[in-house]
This record gives sequence, C-alpha cells and structure tokens, in this order.
Amino acid sequence: MWDPQQYLRHSGPRLRPVLDLLAQVPDQLPGHPRVRIADLGCGPGGPSTPLTERWPEAHITGYDNSPEMLREAAAHARPGRLDFAHADLAHWRPDPGENFGLLFSNAALQWVPGHQNSFPEWLAALPSGGVLAFQVPGNFRAPSHTLLSELRDSPRWRDRVGAPSRVDTVLSPAEYADLLAPLGPEGCDVDTWETTYLHRLTGPDPVLEWTKGTALRPVLARLADDPAARDSFVAEYAEALREAYPRAADGTTAFPFRRVFAVAVKR
Repeated sequence: MWDPQQYLRHSGPRLRPVLDLLAQVPDQLPGHPRVRIADLGCGPGGPSTPLTERWPEAHITGYDNSPEMLREAAAHARPGRLDFAHADLAHWRPDPGENFGLLFSNAALQWVPGHQNSFPEWLAALPSGGVLAFQVPGNFRAPSHTLLSELRDSPRWRDRVGAPSRVDTVLSPAEYADLLAPLGPEGCDVDTWETTYLHRLTGPDPVLEWTKGTALRPVLARLADDPAARDSFVAEYAEALREAYPRAADGTTAFPFRRVFAVAVKR
C-alpha cells in the first residue's frame, strides 16, 4: 500500500514533529551494556536517523509492517547501530531479552485501532527510567480527512473503495495521560500535549500530494487495477481540497495539521 517516495515528498514538515518529540525525551536512558531503542513504525528509515544522532552509542531497531518501507529503510542501516525488522504494531511486544530503554513511535500508532491497549505490556517490559514516547496525527476531523471520508462513502464510490472507518483512533492528550500515568508498579511521569503546525505547501494541489503519502493510500491501493477510476476519484478529491484549502496570493497553500504527543517515563 505504501509509496516511500511519495511519503518523502514532504520529508521536512514530517520530520519536525519527530524533533519536537525527541526534545522532551530524557538524555539518559537505561540500558546495559548499551541502550536499546525500538522505533515503532519506522517507515522509510530517514526519521530513525535523529535517534542515532541523539544516542550515538545505542543500538536502534526500526520496526514496520510495510515491505516497501523496509526496502527504502535498508539504505539507512548502520551495522551494529541501526537495523530494521518486519513487525505488525498491533501484535508487537518487547522481547525481555532486548532490554529496551526507549520505545519511540512517530506517526504510526494512528493506523492501529486500540493501540492504547498495548501500553501496559510495553511499559511493563521497560526498566525503571525507561521511556515510551510517541506522536500521532490528530487531524481526522480536518477537511483533508472528512472530505475523503465523504467521497469514499458516496454512492458512486462506496462499493469500489469501501466505506471509511468512522473510528478516530487517536485520543486526546488528557486521555493518553490518564491511561499512561498509573502504568507500572510505581506509575509513570507523563507529559502529553498537542501542537497544530501550519504548513505552507507549494506546487499544484499540494494537500492532495500530502495525502497521497498517507490518508489516500488505501484508496489508491484499492483502485490500482483501474487507472481510469483511480484518476477520476483523485480528480474529485482534488477539486474538493482546492476549495477547502485555497491558494494564497503568494502561491502557497496553508495546511493546518494537528498532532498529539506523549512521553511517559517509568518510575
């Protein structure tokens, strides 16, 4: 389903939340003889590299369930420091023998309904001082997503691409804090927040190009065997996006994008 090159077209704006999340993770992580870090939903590998820069002595493994993303990520591998492996985050659990000090996830858990149900086991596997840190897009009620849902649910397209899920899998910062704080024998120190980034995108149909790397991927996959239908769907969606996100006089398109962050440090 995934197209790494399309995803990377907006690598700059996509990287900023990674850096903002990392800024709130403690420098000192537990681990002997060296820190182990899991990057859950590593995607094309590039977003894993800031982890290697922040903890140059750590051994980091990026996990993803997309063969396409893992093939792209392989170019970023560094023997003994950064490697990649296939895993489904809905079922992934830390191997106690790995002794992870940090479980890190950037823009991946929103694809896993009920991901919060994994938090107790994830944190139970961490030592004292271990960290769970993640950020997830929280813009499912934005026009980029609601217009796509409406189009998918229209009579013309419902049978072709499937009606969209009505479930918003992302919780609020307060809800994540309430879930994370009591986990572990002595609980966790939790910091949760949200940020709305105002991306200034350029080029023709820039919001469409953004969603082609993420939210639109399931539709494109379902219509892959019918290029005419795929192009027709994309044209309808593009027209609706142009109205919702008009181009400014300077040629840029403002694209507000809300994200939710959480950092839990096990006591």
